[in-house]
Amino acid sequence: MPKKNIRISIILPTYCESGNIVPLVWKIKNSLINTKREILIVDDNSPDDTARVAEKKFGKDKSIKIFVRRERGLATAVLFGLRQAEGEFVCVMDTDFNHDPNILPKMIKLLQEADLVVGSRYIKGGGMENRLRNFFSHFYNRIIKLILSLPTNDSLSGFFVARRQKLKHLTTPGIFRGYGDYFIRFLYHANKQSLKIREIPVYYKNRVRGESKSKFGSMLYDYTLTVFALLLKTK
Repeated sequence: MPKKNIRISIILPTYCESGNIVPLVWKIKNSLINTKREILIVDDNSPDDTARVAEKKFGKDKSIKIFVRRERGLATAVLFGLRQAEGEFVCVMDTDFNHDPNILPKMIKLLQEADLVVGSRYIKGGGMENRLRNFFSHFYNRIIKLILSLPTNDSLSGFFVARRQKLKHLTTPGIFRGYGDYFIRFLYHANKQSLKIREIPVYYKNRVRGESKSKFGSMLYDYTLTVFALLLKTK
């Protein structure tokens, strides 16, 4: 049973997001104003003092927990947050406003018929403001879907809500390693374990504050290695 009757735990992995973290947390709180929730900020010791900015603003709010790690890595930060979560449901979001907090109530509602709800740019109603990036990402996601026989059209968004108990066999270091490639492994194994997966449309706007940590070349390399490593497991 979830502790303290917490309905949902929102996990926010951060690195150098001092300009985004406060307005993002406020938007999450406002979108879930009638929902018992906790927000877990997992910061990788950001040199721009992201954790300190969050602590200064929300330090007295018991529903917001701030963790500072001495290591770096998106996947391990997500895993850390999932292991700290106490809610019936868990949510993982980017902290650059790619993932719109206003869609959270719809994602939670969709869990009435699913174990895992994934934000997708590549179903009707979804997309990206950056058209060139949208084109190449859409094409690459179609390849991933075809090769791994995934039920999802977007295997790279990293935006999801799930029933926490359904993830107990998925929260392992073998899955949660690397950068965005963890999400491909996560969806692959969730599908293998017959979780009921649904998608909901999301739209990515261009970043307003801060700098992206994504490096296209290394990401493409890592994602492709991940896809073929998973494919070999099925042979």
